[in-house]
Amino acid sequence: MKPHLIALCVLRFCPALMAGDWLELFDGESLAGWSVQCQSEDKGKGYWTAQEGYIQCDSMGDKDHDYVWLQYDREFSDFELRLEFRAFRESKGNSGVQFRSRYDPSPDAPRGGWLDGPQADIHPHGPFRNGLIYDETRTEKRWISPSLPDWRITPEQGAQTYKFHFSDEGNGWNQMVIRCEGNRVQTWVNGVQVRDWDGSGVLDSEGHQRHRVGRSGFIALQLHSKDELKIHFQNLKLKEL
Repeated sequence: MKPHLIALCVLRFCPALMAGDWLELFDGESLAGWSVQCQSEDKGKGYWTAQEGYIQCDSMGDKDHDYVWLQYDREFSDFELRLEFRAFRESKGNSGVQFRSRYDPSPDAPRGGWLDGPQADIHPHGPFRNGLIYDETRTEKRWISPSLPDWRITPEQGAQTYKFHFSDEGNGWNQMVIRCEGNRVQTWVNGVQVRDWDGSGVLDSEGHQRHRVGRSGFIALQLHSKDELKIHFQNLKLKEL
């Protein structure tokens, strides 16, 4: 599909994109406003960098790391976030966009440092997962939309209709939209709505309240533990609702 037609599809499925003021989360040339959250052993490894016009995560050839997140340093509650991501065939790793999340650096946190909160998944070699919602909160650690008991998921349990392309197809970029309003979370990938989920009883559960996530928190891009990942992000924009 041509880029302008994809844009029209996004607006069709999410008309609120046309209204309001948008906050640019990435200035196109630096990681100003962002910070890396990870265990001390992974600090300074440089997986996350600002390139000309996009944010890059590159851990290709290096599996010796735990989770490493790039977090935007401002908290949001109700919002609509849109971004573009570019995935590469040679990269088998997993990524995602955490939202309403919060990093706990204390020794009591899992792995000695953990980003609790929900995540819109990005899994290029399993595109039926793109836009589904996994919960990294330590009291959940499972798919919450669809609701599953743990991290395991089959194609039959994922999105049955989806659009995705690698960097060597079309213009190379995929569009993702995440809209959070109260306990309702909606996601779109390339104009196709993936989830429209009522998170009541989950996002406002005792565990989420205890860790101050689910209803408010930070946005972060994820590098999964021990993954060799190459992925790009650009045009990250957010509108508060």
